[in-house]
Amino acid sequence: MRLPRRRFLAGSLAAGAIASPIAIVRGQPLSFAADPFTLGVASGSPREDGVVLWTRLAPRPLEGGGMSDSPVAVDWQIAEDEKFARVVAQGTEQATPALAHAVHAEAKGLRPGRHYWYRFRAGNALSPIGRTRTAPAADSTPSQFRFAFASCQQYEQGYFSAYRDMAKRDLDLVVHLGDYIYEKSWGSRLVRRHEVGIPTTLSEFRDRYALYKLDPDLQAAHAAFPWLTTWDDHEVADDYANDRSYTTPDPIQFTKMRAAAYQAYYEHLPLPPSARPRGPFATIYERYRFGDMLDVMLLDDRQYRSPPACVGAGRPATVRHCPERMLEERSMLGSQQEQWLDRQIATAKARWTIVAQQTLMAELARPEEGGHRFWMDGWDGYPNARRRLLESIAAHKPRNPVVIGGDRHAFFVADLKRDFGQAREPVLASEVVGTSITSQGPSAASMQQALEANPQLKYGRGDKRGYATVDLTAARCTVGFEGVDDEKQKDSAVHRIATFVVEDGVTGAEPA
Repeated sequence: MRLPRRRFLAGSLAAGAIASPIAIVRGQPLSFAADPFTLGVASGSPREDGVVLWTRLAPRPLEGGGMSDSPVAVDWQIAEDEKFARVVAQGTEQATPALAHAVHAEAKGLRPGRHYWYRFRAGNALSPIGRTRTAPAADSTPSQFRFAFASCQQYEQGYFSAYRDMAKRDLDLVVHLGDYIYEKSWGSRLVRRHEVGIPTTLSEFRDRYALYKLDPDLQAAHAAFPWLTTWDDHEVADDYANDRSYTTPDPIQFTKMRAAAYQAYYEHLPLPPSARPRGPFATIYERYRFGDMLDVMLLDDRQYRSPPACVGAGRPATVRHCPERMLEERSMLGSQQEQWLDRQIATAKARWTIVAQQTLMAELARPEEGGHRFWMDGWDGYPNARRRLLESIAAHKPRNPVVIGGDRHAFFVADLKRDFGQAREPVLASEVVGTSITSQGPSAASMQQALEANPQLKYGRGDKRGYATVDLTAARCTVGFEGVDDEKQKDSAVHRIATFVVEDGVTGAEPA
């Protein structure tokens, strides 16, 4: 089924079409001189009986939003049909200046495993229509479940044609694995500009998100499907770890910046109110169940991680092995999240167990005379944390564990095991990493060297931008690598460049 993109980008509806069903009387309605729904609509965090609906009022999106300092009542509806003849839930949220006039409405009491359509009204202004889908009932057996995952969308390095392609597909879900925005300019052959410098304050982060969310292809993908989202580093600062940043060495200054960045992230994505930050802290890791087809463990590997090893206060680099790297207490997830994840893995009962995290988990050793070098900003900088995660999988034996990731600006397929140096070590989980939406990738020479030196890597390609699709059935998990022909062209086509399959009960992905 191909979903017409124009359905989600048609703009506001006729005023009478929504005024009567909502039927909330407040006297003289607020009048907007310009469309306040410039950033579109979105949904996320789907459960079997509900979903989060999002929008933000921003008539002048790149000027702080252009709203007054007063709260505004925003009405919402969700219906079983796109003409809103069968409205099943509705309500009113207060869009406040404290949250940049963003709305996170929790639509509840819905039926499991079905599509819904939703929309918003503020004063005389009406939003575009979005479509969403609730999760299948926990005790149900879906015949199929399809989702896409994406990451790394540097605005300047390309157009979001990958999202235009994604929005046309028949998907149940999108999972975004980080680097939704970029705080800095970098790369070659830039096709558009941030126009301003690196954001450090709340108002600056808000404008950066607004710039990205003005993209019509990104809006289309948000309006077409519910999303699950987690962050990586560029939502705050390059390669930061917990409260450490090589770009902002003063911890007090960086903590303030992280608080601003976390709030802006929450304000612009369809996250549940439970994810609202408390200063520089926010709990965004969570488990989601989709019938007995899959469990998704969505992780946060930035907020709680140990400082990078072997580099002091400098930027995490690719360095030769040092004793600090092997300290047992070093963690990517933090002890509390590690314990939480172990409990989730222990109770996972679905046919497929998806661990959704930010980067490549498999070891990627770089050979040099006398030894190997390892990248300190990834799992190779935290090898015992990786071992503990894989030991949890080995101990609890969830059915068909598959790890998905992004960050590396390349497609990878890998086998995961406790000791990558032992050829006969059993494979504990399959891993699939998607490339970037736009961010430029590694050289062909470095990819070839990585594949030759690391037998656990079964596939790697870094010259294509795009995303990955996953088609789950009872028998198999089929992963498609969807490559953009040329991200520098606005209307570039997208083509499947590789397909891999994980069979039910068989660990490890193989070419289709």
